[in-house]
Amino acid sequence: MAEEVKSISPYGKARSTVTGEPLSEEDLEKYNGFFKASLYLSLGMIYLRENPLLREPLVIKQCKARLLGHFGSAPGQIFTWMHFNRLIKKYDLDSIFISGPGHGAPAVLSQAYLEGTYSEVYPDMSEDVEGMQRFFKQFSFPGGIGSHATPETPGSIHEGGELGYSVSHAFGAVYDNPNLIALTMVGDGEAETGPLATAWHSTKFLNPIVDGAVLPVLHLNGYKINNPTILARIPHKELEYFFRGCGWEPYFVEGNDPDTMHQAMASTLEHCVLEIKKYQKQARDSGKAFRPTWPMIVLRSPKGWTGPRKIDDNYLEGFWRAHQVPITDVASNPMHLKLLENWMKSYEPERVFDESGKLIPELRALCPEGNRRMSANPIGNGGLLVKPLKMPDFKKYSIQVDHPGVTTDASMRNMSTFLRDIVAANPNNFRLFGPDETESNKLGEVYKAGKKVWMGEYFEEDVDGGNLAPEGRVMEMLSEHTCEGWLEGYLLSGRHGLLNSYEPFIHVIDSMVNQHCKWIEKCLEVEWRAKIASLNILLTAVVWRQDHNGFTHQDPGFLDVVANKSPEVVRIYLPPDGNCLLSVMDHCFRSKNYVNVIVADKQEHLQYLPMEAAVEHCTKGIGRWAQFSTDAGEEPDIVMASCGDISTYESLAAIDLLLQYFPDLKIRCVNCVDLFKLIHPSDHPHGMTDSEWVSLFTSNKPVIFNFHSYPWLVHRLTYKRPGSGNLHVRGYKEKGNIDTPLELAIRNQTDRFSLAMDAIDRMPHLRNSGAHAREALLGQQIKARNQAFEDGVDPDFLKNWTWPHNGLWNKVSKLTTK
Repeated sequence: MAEEVKSISPYGKARSTVTGEPLSEEDLEKYNGFFKASLYLSLGMIYLRENPLLREPLVIKQCKARLLGHFGSAPGQIFTWMHFNRLIKKYDLDSIFISGPGHGAPAVLSQAYLEGTYSEVYPDMSEDVEGMQRFFKQFSFPGGIGSHATPETPGSIHEGGELGYSVSHAFGAVYDNPNLIALTMVGDGEAETGPLATAWHSTKFLNPIVDGAVLPVLHLNGYKINNPTILARIPHKELEYFFRGCGWEPYFVEGNDPDTMHQAMASTLEHCVLEIKKYQKQARDSGKAFRPTWPMIVLRSPKGWTGPRKIDDNYLEGFWRAHQVPITDVASNPMHLKLLENWMKSYEPERVFDESGKLIPELRALCPEGNRRMSANPIGNGGLLVKPLKMPDFKKYSIQVDHPGVTTDASMRNMSTFLRDIVAANPNNFRLFGPDETESNKLGEVYKAGKKVWMGEYFEEDVDGGNLAPEGRVMEMLSEHTCEGWLEGYLLSGRHGLLNSYEPFIHVIDSMVNQHCKWIEKCLEVEWRAKIASLNILLTAVVWRQDHNGFTHQDPGFLDVVANKSPEVVRIYLPPDGNCLLSVMDHCFRSKNYVNVIVADKQEHLQYLPMEAAVEHCTKGIGRWAQFSTDAGEEPDIVMASCGDISTYESLAAIDLLLQYFPDLKIRCVNCVDLFKLIHPSDHPHGMTDSEWVSLFTSNKPVIFNFHSYPWLVHRLTYKRPGSGNLHVRGYKEKGNIDTPLELAIRNQTDRFSLAMDAIDRMPHLRNSGAHAREALLGQQIKARNQAFEDGVDPDFLKNWTWPHNGLWNKVSKLTTK
């Protein structure tokens, strides 16, 4: 037992899988100096606002009044970065660094500053005493920068504000980037998250011919905030077996003795780089893709490495107390203030920085030059590299609509031909991502342009519709987290893509989308950040067509999550038919710096608008549909509004019912494609003015609004609007089971009968005279529901309803031809 504990201790001379001493004594001295300079900057960011090089005795007023930041993971990350720089220079590598441990900014900021990138991007943070003081003060300080690798951090595509996404982001960055190596630090706390655990399997989708490589470094420093980490406390062999079982070859570097650790890390990183290059050369020379056992590194070093082992008989280095601010009471404890000063001086700032405050030349020479610096790699600012998609003309894929509300077609399947040709026209910078649903979501046409990437084994039956290939354009893995992470990494490094998913399970990535929204919103404030392609999320298998799967599959609430984000970066579209879907998709693929959510059902539906009318409607975002309205030139009795394809279908059927009983009723039909048109313009740039609102919805007439998602969202978006008290929203209300489509709608009062009865109830002049109609509608609803329970399907005349030729459509046609 004692031997096992010793084998997983972070202390002692280096123990490593790869042996060798590639560094000379002179090299060791330089690497120790660079390490000290980096560690000094990391502590300086946490503690100092004045006296940046401690050229006078440290006093309380020179420290920050509020100490924030995390030191614990900084030494290991710095250690890895600086040693990889040697290989970038030696082999002319194209590399980025992804910082997975939470609050890892001190490590990456120190490297950006020492490499000179930070001062190039922010000239006031110059490489001198004054610049260093400003550099220290801004960290975790009001008006400054955060403690993650935020968008303000040069070279970063991964903030780490939420743990678990470093590896999936790294793989997303290297797909279709054949020369890129993403050096990725994985925190051992981060490694306990579900998203990180699934991301280890990303190698099964990495093609060594067309893709780059990810070199993960699992940083076992042993502790989270106040608890040991799992992977740091399991037997050594178990850890090896775990990673080999995931398809990796782990190489260990363990210990805390600086000189031997420098040699071990230098040897191990070089061995891994040569392994990567060997595998890539083999695949590229032969033209035959295969799945290597890719190298990874397990770096075991103490938490807060190089700090005091104990303070006042309490463990610090190598324990959880080193995780955040190592010494928390310097303002109230003079002895601890002195201890901090001595600790920082042990890094010899007077030796590693020159008189002006700049890193001495022999240490600076360890860094690569220009764009080979990981803090300056253009991939870390992917908008600089992004090229517009080559887009076919979406109008050529239009669905023929001769009579509105009569033609039935599969909107999603039709759109997939458009998507197929986008994939074909952009073979190196567009990918389709999804959990396991491309075929189910009626997008299988894309396989004609690009198969599903698969680097696993193949069975003979795969040729019968498996659509698998080592080099493809469709990325499927039954982990929404991993698919979303891949796509984010792909976009952040300058490419384009689409995530498609079942609507009820997109909630799995709520927080990931939240983090991406925050990233792009902050990027809008950073002048040097170039815009990236939008994150496009296509939701289908929607709540109203999950009747057969039951209550667990019925949840449209992702829209609420997205609506909470900054109006500068989010958009939500609910196209009512196939031509509108084409118009919306074209718009979203061309956009930048947004999260676009498109909701469209995958089944066959009525089609309403010819292509030119669809483009006009989508451009407006919301509008009155004259072909289904009877209020031309007159004041309406009621407004029947809808948002969402199935919601629109039921709303139109309700209009038809009302006109059967009240043919002279003045009904205004309004349809919404862009959900944010409903918001007041003071709260969203897409919002209609109040005069535009009144022209559509009136300020004094009842509005029956049939909505795809939860009704409260529309109420929240429209509370400022004139006459908002007249708005009666119907939507999903958490009522569901194994239902027929119509019966599910009836449960939630979004069916045609409920809408028509609601309309009658809201019109004062019909409350008495309309009683017969209301009674008849209620009877029809009960009959339809009973038949669903009896037969298991909705009656054909309801399920296959079309806008009647002998009803309003004829009336409108006659009016149009006069």
